[in-house]
Amino acid sequence: MEEKYAIDIDHVTRVYKRDEFEIRALDDVSIRVPEGRFVAIMGPSGSGKTTMLNLIAGIDHATSGRVAVGGEEITSMRERDLAAWRARHIGLVFQFYNLIPVLTAFENVELPLLLTHLNKAERREHVETALKVVGLSDRMDHYPRQLSGGQEQRVAIARAIVTDPTIVVADEPTGDLDARSAEEILNLLTELNRQFHKTIVMVTHDPRAERYVDTVYRLDKGVLAGVEPGKAATAAAAGASA
Repeated sequence: MEEKYAIDIDHVTRVYKRDEFEIRALDDVSIRVPEGRFVAIMGPSGSGKTTMLNLIAGIDHATSGRVAVGGEEITSMRERDLAAWRARHIGLVFQFYNLIPVLTAFENVELPLLLTHLNKAERREHVETALKVVGLSDRMDHYPRQLSGGQEQRVAIARAIVTDPTIVVADEPTGDLDARSAEEILNLLTELNRQFHKTIVMVTHDPRAERYVDTVYRLDKGVLAGVEPGKAATAAAAGASA
């Protein structure tokens, strides 16, 4: 059976122009991520990681090359179509949570659903399910200031998955957390991948992340410097051969 790819980036270059200078954030990069994988994009600052994530999420456009996500080519989509596509298929998780402080956890998670055709009862059911998945059923009426950093990131993850997206895109999701909270978030992302079969693409500086992912893509100065199995994949292979 032919393997399906959640993400197919084919000879992509992204050039930014600053005055008379050109900056090649990505230079002829090709990456294929099969459906249902948990992968990390790693590399030093300025290596093109966030640019890659923005291309996958349809937030930015490639200068040349092709980007297909979930079987749909998004390279030449119009902005309006791209926004609708993103709302259906992409769940975004950020380093600094991006929660709205005057809204409760429930209301923050409900936000993406206000753009759908779901009625109030259906929205409540979706939000309660998402908060249960991240282990925060008892915190839905709390405001961000009443939550720890790890709990805020859990709310942000619940918001990302409440629309049942095809792909979860996480930009440094453990970057603002202490070691224990970071491990909890990595375990939660692993559970979303294994139990709910979500394809997850994570940009990270965190070396601990390698223990959790199937594949690590290393970028350096805008080029793909290497692809290697994560320790999760290595452990699974060892278990299968035992």
